Amino acid sequence: MTDATPTTAPGPTPGTTLAGRRLIRIAGEDVHGFLQGLVTQDVTDLTPDRPRWGGLLTPQGKALFDFILWADGDAVLIDAEASQAEALARRLSIYRLRRAITIEPVEGLAVHWSRDAEGRPHDPRLAELGHRWLAPAGEASCGWSGHRLSLGVTEGVGELGSGETLWLECNARELNGVSFTKGCYVGQENTARMHHRSKVNRRLVVAPLGEASDRTRATYTELGLMVEHRRVESLADAIRPDWLTAALQAEQE
Repeated sequence: MTDATPTTAPGPTPGTTLAGRRLIRIAGEDVHGFLQGLVTQDVTDLTPDRPRWGGLLTPQGKALFDFILWADGDAVLIDAEASQAEALARRLSIYRLRRAITIEPVEGLAVHWSRDAEGRPHDPRLAELGHRWLAPAGEASCGWSGHRLSLGVTEGVGELGSGETLWLECNARELNGVSFTKGCYVGQENTARMHHRSKVNRRLVVAPLGEASDRTRATYTELGLMVEHRRVESLADAIRPDWLTAALQAEQE
């Protein structure tokens, strides 16, 4: 790790560790070029204070994994869902072929979150989500899931599915999860086509807890919320924060 990376941050404030996250380190020969041809985000100009949310998609443009990318000198750290970190590492290894690249879990570091942590990077999806940083593990955070869902932000295989939901249906365009100028990556063709048509017919949304149906992805009884994959004409009771309202209005114009 270099002195310029987020891994040198001071110890965490108690109650900030996101226990459901794990870090994977991608290092070796032309790591940025390797990831540039795979993930939805532009990784060529990652900086330690500006992480980026992105995804690894199927060739059809459907989400397999979502994650946050962090600069680590010449390497890249992937802030991934803990339950999917091993599967993500295996998937990336398939594309590695004979390149001199290592894909390994990171020990001794954890992902941290706080609604207000001055001087720490904002969550790259939405500033209202709060601040996110990397440091040695501390006390587990409280309130992350409820805060995230209250802002209509979905994440992880349990909500996005695995190979089930088109990346723009995961609200990736509105939440800064895709670059439309970086060139080719897996799933780029369908993603770019949807973008240029300026129409997303279905959306992953958060709604008050109700009776589950075939469109339900996840339920959170303790929060009184559920995540559903709905057609845009069926969002009546869904949480519609400003970022989603603006996107829906723009598509109607």
